[in-house]
Amino acid sequence: MKLEQNDVPFIFSTTSLPDVFFTEYLSYADGNYIKIYLYMVFLAKYGKDIKVNDLAKKLQLPFKTIQDGIKFWEDQKVITKKNTGYVLNNLQEIELHRLYTPKVTSSPEDLAKTAKNQYRSKAIENINNEFFQGIMSPSWYSDIDLWFKKYKFDEEVMIALFRYCFNHSALHRNYIQTVAEGWSQSKIKTFNDLEIYFEKQEKLKTIENTISKKLNLNRQLSQYEIGYVSKWNLDYGFNFDIIEIALKKTTSKANFSFDYLDKILTDWHERNFKTPTEINSYLLESKNKTQNIKKLEKQTGYTNYEQRNFSNWDNFYINNTVDLNILNGTKPLNKNSTEKLGQ
Repeated sequence: MKLEQNDVPFIFSTTSLPDVFFTEYLSYADGNYIKIYLYMVFLAKYGKDIKVNDLAKKLQLPFKTIQDGIKFWEDQKVITKKNTGYVLNNLQEIELHRLYTPKVTSSPEDLAKTAKNQYRSKAIENINNEFFQGIMSPSWYSDIDLWFKKYKFDEEVMIALFRYCFNHSALHRNYIQTVAEGWSQSKIKTFNDLEIYFEKQEKLKTIENTISKKLNLNRQLSQYEIGYVSKWNLDYGFNFDIIEIALKKTTSKANFSFDYLDKILTDWHERNFKTPTEINSYLLESKNKTQNIKKLEKQTGYTNYEQRNFSNWDNFYINNTVDLNILNGTKPLNKNSTEKLGQ
């Protein structure tokens, strides 16, 4: 007996996606990139061939957006470029491979058993419920386990890491990994370390905004300028009250630059100044010293011109000798005199 099945009319046909797409890619992929991928899935089901130009026209997207979207999915290993086009990889197979590669130390089920304590298992459960609505993909369990081992974060820091990325609308592995690396480089291990770090960052942000306001920049500082401010505050330990003294010294500069400001503050740091009082005393002392020099020059008529260099000193003395009596003021100066000292 031969059994046959009627072909499903196109109008009743469906294109399905695995749940992995929603848990692993939907949250961080650009909307246009998702649009591109969905249409590629639809075309692949029918084995259709389409050019990038035609894809741009069909989806009403710029050619560059199509190129960027395809490159994005290539980087995610979702599609693979071949000589004749692209192959759409199996997302479930990708997830399975990610879960059971050698770097993975445990499966989701084993993780709860091998966790150091129930507190860590509770933290992972909180991450699952708070940020993944209780349907976190299995590979996330292994990644979290790996990050615990690599960065030595305590449980509260790990939860804070996910909350930070979630609040920045960037709950995907690359971003979480980047933030985790930054926290680790800042010596963050405990939640107390994290609180101190956030306090410093908040203070630094306040200083940046205040500097921008004082300089009437009407914009946020560039990354280059923020680097300077970070050095002054975090490395040198200067609060804004010290930075403001340097700012006031630049008001007379026609072409202000952060390089010039940095030279001033670096000089103060090398002099081991710690407080505004020390710096103001130093500036007052320097000002008084300069005024005294100018006053002395005015009284004596002496100006500290740069001394000329001579290579023939014998000739210098022959042509520039003056009677000691002239120097002592007991003999009138004769401009044509060539008398030597001692004659």
